[in-house]
Amino acid sequence: MILHGQLLTETDLKVELQAFLNDPNTWQHADHNKVIQSMLTHIGSVDSELRDGLIYSSFYTMILQENLLGATMLSEMLDNALTQLLCKGIGENQNDSVFTRTFTSLLIALILTRDNEDDFLEAYKIEELSNKVIAYLLAEKDVRGYVPDKGWAHSVAHVSDLVDELVKSSKFNKASFIDLLRPLWNMLLQTEYAFIHDEDERLLVPLFTMLELGLQQKEVLTLLNETMATIAAQKTQLDVQHYRILRFNWKSFLKSFYIQTADKAQYTVLHQSIKECLNIDK
Repeated sequence: MILHGQLLTETDLKVELQAFLNDPNTWQHADHNKVIQSMLTHIGSVDSELRDGLIYSSFYTMILQENLLGATMLSEMLDNALTQLLCKGIGENQNDSVFTRTFTSLLIALILTRDNEDDFLEAYKIEELSNKVIAYLLAEKDVRGYVPDKGWAHSVAHVSDLVDELVKSSKFNKASFIDLLRPLWNMLLQTEYAFIHDEDERLLVPLFTMLELGLQQKEVLTLLNETMATIAAQKTQLDVQHYRILRFNWKSFLKSFYIQTADKAQYTVLHQSIKECLNIDK
């Protein structure tokens, strides 16, 4: 995407995208490169109306509903997302850069959804993407959900959506399920933030997708056992406040997992193991 001229300001971009959402036919007369690059530039705006209500909604409409962006444009957007946006400010905490990272996750998920239908990304790009996502998962420290006055950050939920679309790809190496699941799972084990915005349920979506596509239940059982050992060790190392955050997040996840494996014969052994893990304090 080669852009001649200035990008749109946030104010002008709002006007442009509101007009598009009101009538997608306006896209025929838009400067496509300018609008897309402006959207990418402002993807992490702290203005939630622009970031969530307009930029994300417009990307959703353009990519999935109207299929307005061609393979070349989507491939270039994905490259930009991976090289410039997904890890922008990574490792920082309580910083506004989180909005760029998490809404980039959602954009990548949209591109993957379109690729799962139209198959325009090469296999090596899916492998590269997988490695980038693993690096992101290992480095992300800001797991806030809803941020007052700025709206949703929701890194765990958004990257779970990305992972769910990634593992659905026919080009994804199924032997790598556990390599992707382990760092996603470990996001549960931070001790600074209590997950109160359904992060546990969103994380379970890609987990069940992996199980349906061939992830061995024994690998999940191993993760359960390892996590129980980790939490037992942490109980002697953490102060009360941080241990209770860890315990709360883990038990919330287990309860959701327990409910979703109930009455499903294929998950009987897994369900029983989850039940035993729920007795964490006994």
